[in-house]
Amino acid sequence: MHELTGLLAQHGLLIVFVNVLLTQLGLPVPAVPMLVVAGAFALQGEFGFGALLLIATSAALLGDLPWYFAGRRYGHRVLRTLCRIAVEPDSCVKQTETIFERWGASSLLVSKYIPGFATVAPPLAGAMHLGLRPFLLFSTAGALLWAAAPVLLGAVFHAEVERALAWFSELGTGALLLLGGLAAAYVAMKAVQRYLFLRMLRAARMTVAELRELLGNGMPPVVIDVRSAAMRKIDPRRIPGALAVNLEDAAAALPGLPPDRDVVVYCS
Repeated sequence: MHELTGLLAQHGLLIVFVNVLLTQLGLPVPAVPMLVVAGAFALQGEFGFGALLLIATSAALLGDLPWYFAGRRYGHRVLRTLCRIAVEPDSCVKQTETIFERWGASSLLVSKYIPGFATVAPPLAGAMHLGLRPFLLFSTAGALLWAAAPVLLGAVFHAEVERALAWFSELGTGALLLLGGLAAAYVAMKAVQRYLFLRMLRAARMTVAELRELLGNGMPPVVIDVRSAAMRKIDPRRIPGALAVNLEDAAAALPGLPPDRDVVVYCS
């Protein structure tokens, strides 16, 4: 217990900075538990609340900026890459196509509370050509709100945090093995879900050559573009003749489709 608390007391702010920075850069490293522990230590006077929030907010902003500039430069290609490597690619796509379009820059205030959107929001803001000044304003405010909640939680429940640290300290190496096992189980579960999701997509997927051949027939299929307006703006390329349909209004568009034609749907 003494070694663990001594390490956190001596290098707590540095550990928080590195933890938050790696999280915002996209690594699967949870930052909230560390912020909760740091909040408990701040209440004990190991370091100030102001310094802790400043460090956490600065680290989050430094992690967001590279993604913002990448989004400005590479647009939809960055978003496509992020969603391709995400643990939950289906939710990643849905997040990128709805949240920022609906709320704009103000979505950055709560983006870090939404799984999958925290990493995608900065490059999406860049791809949508949100100015650097409003991005810094909303992203900084969002990072401060995001960091303040677990820090406050740790301060309120500091006694429980101390007991948890003592328990983990008594476990020693077993605690690390337990945490590692839980993390591995979570990643494995998501990997299986991802595999099943992608296998389903492959079963229903049509290649470009197959679609081109069908479009050249006498009875070509109806092609529907279900990307959101925001994603169509970021990537204006589209299949010629495709009908743009928003998912929210898809039911209204279905009665107008010819019943004797095949339907091909494509998205992000």
